[in-house]
Amino acid sequence: MSPFKGQTGLKRILNASGYSLDGLRAAFTGEAAFRQLVLLNVVLIPLTFFLNVSRVERAVLIAVCLLALIVELLNSAVEAAIDRISLELHPLSKNAKDMGSAAQFVALSMIALVWAVILL
Repeated sequence: MSPFKGQTGLKRILNASGYSLDGLRAAFTGEAAFRQLVLLNVVLIPLTFFLNVSRVERAVLIAVCLLALIVELLNSAVEAAIDRISLELHPLSKNAKDMGSAAQFVALSMIALVWAVILL
């Protein structure tokens, strides 16, 4: 067991919420790609409420937008961890960062594909 896992109940939930907000703040202030995705979400999510689509389609349109934010958070976390380990160029570090970037590319492609399928 980790010595950092001592809290339970409401205290744990409050701590976890604080850590989550810290992570969102760090991503927003330190990652241009995250800010760009937030802007995309600020445009696309409200737009869904003006489209003539079903509630399920609206939920899917919103979900793929939010998924891209999740993928960017995970990609940024991988990059930060790799950079923390070493700034030295290493093939495994490059692979890890490239795979995170590829995951984000797939998530953005999914936004385009899902929006196209539903709207066209």
